[in-house]
Amino acid sequence: MEILAFGVQADEQPLIEQAFHGREEIRCVDVFLNEDTAPIAAGHEIVSTSVNADLGADVLEILAAGGTRMVAQRSTGFNNIDLATAERLDMTVARVSYYSPYSVAEFAWALAMAVNRRIVRAANRTRDFDFRLQGLMGRDLHGRTAGVLGTGKIGEAFARIAHGFGMRLLGWDVAENPACAELGMRYVPKDELLAQSDLITLHVPLMAETRHLIDAPALKAMRDDAILVNSSRGGLIDTVALVGELRAGRFAGVGLDVYEAEAGLFFLDKSLEPVEDDTLARLVTFPNVLVTSHQAYYTRDAVGQIVDATARNGLDYREGRRSENVLVPRG
Repeated sequence: MEILAFGVQADEQPLIEQAFHGREEIRCVDVFLNEDTAPIAAGHEIVSTSVNADLGADVLEILAAGGTRMVAQRSTGFNNIDLATAERLDMTVARVSYYSPYSVAEFAWALAMAVNRRIVRAANRTRDFDFRLQGLMGRDLHGRTAGVLGTGKIGEAFARIAHGFGMRLLGWDVAENPACAELGMRYVPKDELLAQSDLITLHVPLMAETRHLIDAPALKAMRDDAILVNSSRGGLIDTVALVGELRAGRFAGVGLDVYEAEAGLFFLDKSLEPVEDDTLARLVTFPNVLVTSHQAYYTRDAVGQIVDATARNGLDYREGRRSENVLVPRG
């Protein structure tokens, strides 16, 4: 039986087809799963979805009515899935619990360096043959403090790079990572980390407890010249509060690969349409802000691991096996 994969990018499709070859039949579509597109899945026992798919109760009901019994999400995060509804519908749900942490950590560093050294502005200037240096001054990160919120595999990879830069390391997490402690990381309360860090990076999952982890008080606790990077989930930051602080002239730079209202925007071409999201429209106007479209994971290495794990998830479902990737088991 054919698997239907939603939201497949052109660069991603050959990797998916290669991973599934000899294991399962797969059909790739570039549309994202939502209430309008869910009927396409009728007759497909397994669907594979991208991180920005809508897997709320209404969509899961449509999928179940069409015969879908398993959802294989091509991401680690699953905050977009109504797991309680999936369990009620006796629908198996699996994710990818692990892929290259270096893809996200390295991209977070790319954002940090780009906003610190004003690289986008500089590149735009030189394209117009404007070679002035005015407004392009950054600062050394060697000897400064990196604050890592979330010190799992990705946070650890980020910390190792920061250690290579010669930075002091502060960490915050529910549990300490011994590998980070060996690098000299000191675990402190969140407010202390925010107040002392020159560079702050977010690597925690999005859940009820972490939504708006960086809210208005947290932003005010940060240094005026801090750099803030988020390559995890957009909902970790209160974007309206962030815009307010940016309007006040705060922060040396902000690099965002995610945005809390990105669903229906990211991964799509909206260049010829009116901008309806006033917060995002304002956010991208600040010269010290760089926004990218949720691409931190998007390396050949990481995507290859993601689609290979997704193929295994489908095969495990077929053969009645359960792995660490299963969020809602087969009934």
